[in-house]
Amino acid sequence: MSGNMKRYSAGGDEESAQGLLDDETSPGGEKIKLKEEDQLASLSIHNNGEKKEKAPDDPIHRNVKLLFCFLGLQVSYVLWGVAQEQIMTHEYKPGKFKSSAFCVFGNRLLALVVAAAVVAYSKWKKPGMKEAPSIQYIPSSLSNTFSSWAQYEALKYLSFPSQVLSKSCKIIPVMLVGMLVNKKSYPLIDYLEALAITAGVAIFTFSEKSGDHDDDTTDSMYGVTLIALYLLMDSFTSQWQSRVYKEYGVDQYQMMLGINFWSLFFTALSLIYSGEGYESIVFILADSLAMYHQIILSITSAVGQLFIFYTIKEFGPVIFTIFMTTRQIFSLFLSCILFAHPLSVMSWCGAMLVFIIVFYRIKRKSND
Repeated sequence: MSGNMKRYSAGGDEESAQGLLDDETSPGGEKIKLKEEDQLASLSIHNNGEKKEKAPDDPIHRNVKLLFCFLGLQVSYVLWGVAQEQIMTHEYKPGKFKSSAFCVFGNRLLALVVAAAVVAYSKWKKPGMKEAPSIQYIPSSLSNTFSSWAQYEALKYLSFPSQVLSKSCKIIPVMLVGMLVNKKSYPLIDYLEALAITAGVAIFTFSEKSGDHDDDTTDSMYGVTLIALYLLMDSFTSQWQSRVYKEYGVDQYQMMLGINFWSLFFTALSLIYSGEGYESIVFILADSLAMYHQIILSITSAVGQLFIFYTIKEFGPVIFTIFMTTRQIFSLFLSCILFAHPLSVMSWCGAMLVFIIVFYRIKRKSND
């Protein structure tokens, strides 16, 4: 009997072992194998997808995007400057248009409409897209509104050299505010590059414009205070936007919508309080050409904003500030070409310094 039990036990072990072998070759076993193969294939596809997603980060693609942002900002804001000068200096039927605040209002309104349309379409295509609380857009809207006022107000109380320096040295304040707002740290080479670009832009701008500037305005403490607040608020604006991008994962159109909503609100309050809103509407209704110029100004401003928010999102506030600082050189270069105005030796030196530093920075970042 014990022998039979041993044989049964042995037979059971053999059957159990055979069962395991049968599982591997049975239809059920084949399903397990196929499932494992599917998982491996899925993992391979996922990895390939990750590679495809990472592919655009190669230096060539990044530099093409960088050039796209640079040219877009330069072209759109040169055109915006021309449109702004046209509407503020043209003699219309009722006279000259005086309300710069209404121009800002028109710019914000069209930008808001464009951004709202794009965001609505994006939400329709992708219902679960990330969003930031509306209140997160208020700080940069306020700082942007205040910096614009402080900049124009400060020009009444500053000498020309101080005006040139204030427009040229925006890169360093942006870096310092980035340390406070976003806890960023920058290597020494970044500060040295910022100083060199500041010096180059200041040399170029001052040498080109100083001969045409004859006023006797001297610096006042009020003017210095205003320009310092302008630099602080302007630096805060782009750094806060960078923070919202990283914290909430919104895109540039959502940022454009949020910023312009609150900026439009604050500007509208200002126009109602001052009475400029009603006066400006009556003015543009009296001359259709004024309305046409306002629409052109708003279009160029909206296009410029698209490039602003995209550049900050892709490359950060420091690169954006470098682009906007060097814009002065390209504007003056364009003026020299259009009006056959020769550049001085100092202008060439300043321009060459800026271009060398900018291209060196791009090359250095690509290698990193």
